[in-house]
Amino acid sequence: MSRAQLVEQIKQKKSFLCVGLDTDIDKIPQFLLQYPDPVFEFNKRIIDATKDLCIAYKPNAAFYESRGLKGLQSLISTSQYTPKNILNIIDAKRGDIGNTSDNYAKAFFNEETSGMSFDAITVTPYMGNDSVTPYLKYDGKWVIILALTSSVGSKDFQYLETESGFLYETVIQKANTWAGADRLMFVVGATKSTEFTNIRKYAPDNFLLVPGVGAQGGSLEDVCKYGMTKDCGLIVNSSRGIIYASNGEDFAEAARAEALKLQQQMQAELEKAGVV
Repeated sequence: MSRAQLVEQIKQKKSFLCVGLDTDIDKIPQFLLQYPDPVFEFNKRIIDATKDLCIAYKPNAAFYESRGLKGLQSLISTSQYTPKNILNIIDAKRGDIGNTSDNYAKAFFNEETSGMSFDAITVTPYMGNDSVTPYLKYDGKWVIILALTSSVGSKDFQYLETESGFLYETVIQKANTWAGADRLMFVVGATKSTEFTNIRKYAPDNFLLVPGVGAQGGSLEDVCKYGMTKDCGLIVNSSRGIIYASNGEDFAEAARAEALKLQQQMQAELEKAGVV
């Protein structure tokens, strides 16, 4: 998916919502366990109920890999079922170099070999450009680099002082020499909303993938106030607050209701900023 196509989706749907498919087989409604692939059946119904309200889906690889072959099949089926006009992000947080990264990229980007063709992948930048460039070899694919997270441990490394500022600032500055804003995004936690103004000094045009709104206490209004650009420039993720809105047979309808609430809030913010 190109940047122009992503922006068009945002304007068309008046939304910058990403639905996180952190699907835990122990948390989905029990009646789904009668299906051959309960996790995929859950994801399928969530997608059907929300696809007109969101511009991205983001399965977290750990929830699938932890289930071995069954989980991998659920992930492949989910990847293939996601509508082609919606950004399909694999939240894998890979961070290795050389042939290892080449094979991670092949696993998530090359449908011929793995059955999966995600549009974007999250990566950790600790090992430098060698851990990022293998993914950039795939035309039209996005790399989403961890920059400033909402985790408690973010202060352990991300705020360390370097010659060019905090470490997270150095990461953003350096990464933007590897590719442009049409290929690179950054992860910035919603609970760090006051840092968005600073981040925009170094990433004025990059899209930011923003977890932490809702369950983790992040404010959508603050994220938009400090981080929104003329093209929106934000993809705000919500996982548990949407997909686990109900544990009954109405779970898909409940998920849609929660997604609609967020979409309406996002529409108001987009209109306020003059994006739509």
